Amino acid sequence: MDYKSLLNKEQYEAVVCTDGPVLVSAGAGSGKTRLLTYRIAYLITECNVPAQNILAITFTNKAANEMKERIQKIAPNGELVNVSTFHSFCARMLRAYSSFIPNYKENFTIYSENDISKLMKDIFKQMNITEENIKDNFKHSISVIKNDNMSIDEYVNIFKYDANIVEFERFYRIYQNELIKNNAMDFDDLLINFYNLINLNKDVLDSIQNKYTYFSVDEFQDTNKIQYDIIKLLASKTKNLLIVGDEDQSIYGWRGANIDNIFNFTKDFPNAKIFKLEQNYRSTKKILDRANLIIKNNRNRLDKKLFTENEDGTDVFYYQAMSETDEADFVIRMHEDGVPYNEMAILMRLNALSRTFEEKMLNYNIPHIMYNGFKFFERAEIKSVLAYLTAIVNPSDDISFARIINFPKRGIGETSIEKLVEISAKNHIPIKEVVMNYENEILPTALKDKLKDLKELFLDLQENIDKLSMYEFFTYMLDKTKILKSFDLENEQDYERFLNINSLANSVREYEETNLNATIIDYLQSVTLSSAMDNDDGKGVVIATVHGAKGLEFDTVYIVGCEEKIFPISREDSEDIEEERRLMYVAITRAKKNLILTSSSSRFMYGKREYSVKSRFLYELGLVSDRQINSGYKAYNNYNRYNNFDTNNMYNNYSKNGGNMNNLESNQNKTFNYTFNKNTIEKKSIDFSKIKTGAKVSHPKFGLGVITEVTPNSSNHCVKIKFDGVGEKMLSLDYAPIEFVD
Repeated sequence: MDYKSLLNKEQYEAVVCTDGPVLVSAGAGSGKTRLLTYRIAYLITECNVPAQNILAITFTNKAANEMKERIQKIAPNGELVNVSTFHSFCARMLRAYSSFIPNYKENFTIYSENDISKLMKDIFKQMNITEENIKDNFKHSISVIKNDNMSIDEYVNIFKYDANIVEFERFYRIYQNELIKNNAMDFDDLLINFYNLINLNKDVLDSIQNKYTYFSVDEFQDTNKIQYDIIKLLASKTKNLLIVGDEDQSIYGWRGANIDNIFNFTKDFPNAKIFKLEQNYRSTKKILDRANLIIKNNRNRLDKKLFTENEDGTDVFYYQAMSETDEADFVIRMHEDGVPYNEMAILMRLNALSRTFEEKMLNYNIPHIMYNGFKFFERAEIKSVLAYLTAIVNPSDDISFARIINFPKRGIGETSIEKLVEISAKNHIPIKEVVMNYENEILPTALKDKLKDLKELFLDLQENIDKLSMYEFFTYMLDKTKILKSFDLENEQDYERFLNINSLANSVREYEETNLNATIIDYLQSVTLSSAMDNDDGKGVVIATVHGAKGLEFDTVYIVGCEEKIFPISREDSEDIEEERRLMYVAITRAKKNLILTSSSSRFMYGKREYSVKSRFLYELGLVSDRQINSGYKAYNNYNRYNNFDTNNMYNNYSKNGGNMNNLESNQNKTFNYTFNKNTIEKKSIDFSKIKTGAKVSHPKFGLGVITEVTPNSSNHCVKIKFDGVGEKMLSLDYAPIEFVD
């Protein structure tokens, strides 16, 4: 092959530099996979390296399979190249050299997450540990020890003043002994045990080094310490190690990835050659200009600047919405005519923001996909909260009641729940009835005490359900059950669950405002039916978190929720802010042609509508001025006074005003609409004589409906339509897939 003509100058120079350590800092969209595969082909075809002597490490099985296919197409014997993830390679080697591993046999089991959870649960019970935060900390600490390649003694010495360190050391030793007793390893053990194998057994290391003489590692910025230690030891003989990564896309620090590995590489291999891939093949010049603008604010990075020979493209735009509903409406309306839905993505920092967009997609019959995650009403915490409502209004629903017996955690384990289910089945009565009459059952005293609290909770909720409005009761229920207080807001996953439930509260509030006199049963029915309708064929607008979208690309990208405490998430540590900035950089570089960022002047969160502060990243991107951010509160308050808005009821006013989105930041919006107007969805031709209360319409998802309210002076012809089953919805006839029927 003529490699020189197939690669750009920087790619070619890295490909032909085959001997010794090589670091390639590969910017987003710069063709790093192409470099990796052609370098392996070059080793085979030009350097006569036997394919079986090459080891290529990737981070996912999908990436490994894709690389295998590419190599086989361009290199003879390419199928003999070992392309593996760290974990699969280590597992294979551990089985091959199992006789050298103390306490393990060749047929060891690799425990799944469920297996690990069950084992830990048994140990917690044995040690009488009930506090959930301590359990979570112990689980996290075990992963930290193994990912950082530490011994338990080293860890204990570092955290010797921690209040629970003695208990944790005992827990760790029991956990490891149980794994050994069961001839089992967890995922982290695959790495730590393989490192110990090659570090303590020179003959084994020599054997592996004689087989593999050339090494490459993809996505090096995502490696943790133990992974780096493994590859460093494997390559210590030949030094023929190529690492490819981008410190600007290191976004997994929360799960152990160590960005310092890239910088330590040049210290551990002082003769390493360094190449920078700065030519981007994905995005327009204007998108890359913004990407370079923001990432240059990070200090912990190699100095590189992306460029492209692609066209200038359209300007990057920013839109400030009045509310989260306005934000979602804007995104829906700005869909470009002729662009396939699967070439559009809505990216967000927190998945709690997805609900409004999912509902709008359904309203306007736009196919969509929740990429790498659950749709809003399928998330575990959402289903559990809704199960409370269901159990209250339908005492016979055993599935819902069983779901909330120990949610939030109240010390009623699976064995106890199974006992309650058994009594229920034996007496042919609902589980709820068993709990409400627990005094009559033969049960342990400790369990009866917990059931007493659960019974009192439900009696209280049943007493108040008819006294309060739907939304008032929902917030009352959250308070009484202490669901929100059960989350550790310092933990990012718990924080997202907390925000998800807040978003659910907003859903209840919106439904109540749109559907006067509706009941909780009506709301639950609406959620169930809407969720059932919300299916896709794998093709549609992608709704994803930025973490989930890494590695993907789209013609048009919307980055939503660009506000402080959301993007960036509430963090003040400089290292954390740098990772948040890298997340924004990753989001920006997913866009090929069009990039739009949005924020909302206010969001309904924590049970009330609060003013939102624009993200500092908007300033760094040059999309807003420093003055705009600092004077935001004043401008917002003036805006509300002028329009007579009640910030705690903005959505309702927004609907009554016809859903007009062109009031706030009017100059920015006019610029945006002027530039993109030729590409927006064409307004439908409407017979105005038919728009009246009582008119019957048909919607492809919701079926038949009746117009119950026409918004006067609405620029988008907003009407309220009542559909059987799913309730009333406010829709714009200009854009909704509505047909009038006789």
